[in-house]
Amino acid sequence: MGSGSSSSMDHVPDAQRLIQETGFSAAHILRLYERFEFLDRDNRGRLRFDDFEAVPELDLNPIRDRIVGAFFPRGQETVDFPSFVRVLAHFRPTDKNRSRDRMQEPANSTTRKLKFAFQLYDQDCDGKISRGELLQVLRAMMGIQVTEEQLQSIAERAMQEADHDNDDAISFDEFRKSLQKVSIDHKMSIRFMK
Repeated sequence: MGSGSSSSMDHVPDAQRLIQETGFSAAHILRLYERFEFLDRDNRGRLRFDDFEAVPELDLNPIRDRIVGAFFPRGQETVDFPSFVRVLAHFRPTDKNRSRDRMQEPANSTTRKLKFAFQLYDQDCDGKISRGELLQVLRAMMGIQVTEEQLQSIAERAMQEADHDNDDAISFDEFRKSLQKVSIDHKMSIRFMK
């Protein structure tokens, strides 16, 4: 990597640490920083929830608010660049060849992607997806395309298939097991640069 590239990284907060933690390349980090700066219209160095309105791809997503909310830990109204990158790392395609010399599992591992997805459902953070939480997501995703009765039926079927201990909630382990045949790595991957 040339010296011009490393000097352009000097103004990026925690760049080297983020490369190590997330597996993003220096070029990815630089591109994400440019995107972060674009979203940070007031040049605060932090993003607010409404700053994400400038991301047109999110406008099309029925669970947009839950996805954007995932960038903000409970009680926080802003997100800094390192936190922004750490959330986006969940969507980085899995690198099967990446060394596992760290103690922490990479954010883009199948397990961490599943935990991230689970949190989008588990809005009260009690470690379970209740029937009500499942229905909220289904309503947001299906909108007016299906009746309330159909939504209830879909939720009932999902609970029957996933809730193995019959506690009327889906634990993370049950969630993971129910998605074993789904390619989470593929479904939760975004190509950040071509």
